[in-house]
Amino acid sequence: MISNDYYAQENQGPYEFFDIQNFELESGGSIANLRIAYSTHGTLNEAKDNVILFPHMFSGTSKSLEAYVGEGKALDPTKYFIIFPNQIGNGVSTSPHNTDDAAISMCDFPQITIGDDVRAQHALLTEVFGITELQLVLGWSMGAQQTYEWAVRYPDMVKRAAPIGGTAKTSDHNTVMVEGLIGALRTAVNFNDGNYASCEDLDKGLCHLAIMFAAIGVSREFYAEEHWRDAGFESVEDFLVNFWKAWFRPMDPNALVCMLDKWQHADVSKHAGGDLAAALGSVKAIVHNMPFEQDMMFTELECRDDSAMIPNCEHKPIPSSWGHFAMFGVFPQDFGFLDNQLKDLLAIPA
Repeated sequence: MISNDYYAQENQGPYEFFDIQNFELESGGSIANLRIAYSTHGTLNEAKDNVILFPHMFSGTSKSLEAYVGEGKALDPTKYFIIFPNQIGNGVSTSPHNTDDAAISMCDFPQITIGDDVRAQHALLTEVFGITELQLVLGWSMGAQQTYEWAVRYPDMVKRAAPIGGTAKTSDHNTVMVEGLIGALRTAVNFNDGNYASCEDLDKGLCHLAIMFAAIGVSREFYAEEHWRDAGFESVEDFLVNFWKAWFRPMDPNALVCMLDKWQHADVSKHAGGDLAAALGSVKAIVHNMPFEQDMMFTELECRDDSAMIPNCEHKPIPSSWGHFAMFGVFPQDFGFLDNQLKDLLAIPA
């Protein structure tokens, strides 16, 4: 167990905890006391039918995408009760560096799946709040993977779903890419098979990971047309240091590896004996699938294939040179496009 203030309340809060005893994992084994951190916005109505669930992306927390919540926005807290759950192993919920259970600390942390996250979230919603239906589940990247898992695993509960920049099953191409991201951390000096003394000792590995994301996270056009200038950066080096490296350097490497492994193995087809079309065909929600047109991580073509297998789905590509990371809404037009798409989805009777 090591300390990392990046995940503390003052940086990622306010958040609360929901404890689950003896949580059984899909990969085998269990966590004796699983703590799921979460934050909420708005008020749960008496009928408990105004709920939106917004699971986060790789490297994120419940704080990461709060900008999408606000009066007048699609995720309006005067209308909806919005829940941001933290993934297992993300650094805030039970994670390799923060658990006091020596049996699962650091390198001994068990393999976690997207399904584990969604089952824990389901327990949070049903046991703490008594929620039985969700007006919308949405998520970006790994959040999209969780959105698909929700829509397939709990089809009668999810009224609408908005997977953003993610797929229902990680492709072979994506799997290879993620293996490289994992390698940036596991092969770093001082990683020591996950038993390092402090996160600061892995600074070079975290910076390597950041550079890899800089290469694949935005489009070629972004660099060719120097759109980093429009984002307020003076040079490519400035962009690398003060956007990408600044994002990853405070984080815990084991937490990142845990999430990358989940990402790599995401696959809703397991609910239908390996038949992806059958799994997605079971979705009852109204779905707006929103890939990024210039995404080099989860390609628009891969996402289009998913859309074709979902009964009530509209394919809504997002145009932006920011590629996969358009979700951050650095350019106001990207944020506005996404917010309007979510408003349109929520306006459809379900």
